[in-house]
Amino acid sequence: MKQGIHPDYHPVVFRDASAGFAFLTRSTATSATTVEWEDGRTYPVIDVEISSASHPFWTGNARVMDTAGRVEKFNRRYGRPAGGTEEGS
Repeated sequence: MKQGIHPDYHPVVFRDASAGFAFLTRSTATSATTVEWEDGRTYPVIDVEISSASHPFWTGNARVMDTAGRVEKFNRRYGRPAGGTEEGS
């Protein structure tokens, strides 16, 4: 590898606060916040919204989507007026 052209690759903790899950890995990502890890050392921490501990694919928990409500919301915004009829019918 050429020296001086690659980003700094260092240990970083990624934390999923919604699942109470964190893991230590190496990354080029940086953060101003830090956390003390199980080994007693301090590492930068990056909070993520979703991880394998909270993703429906990995947990097997599917979220229920209110499709009828979503369609009505779409029609209110972009579709025909409520109670109206389609043109050409």
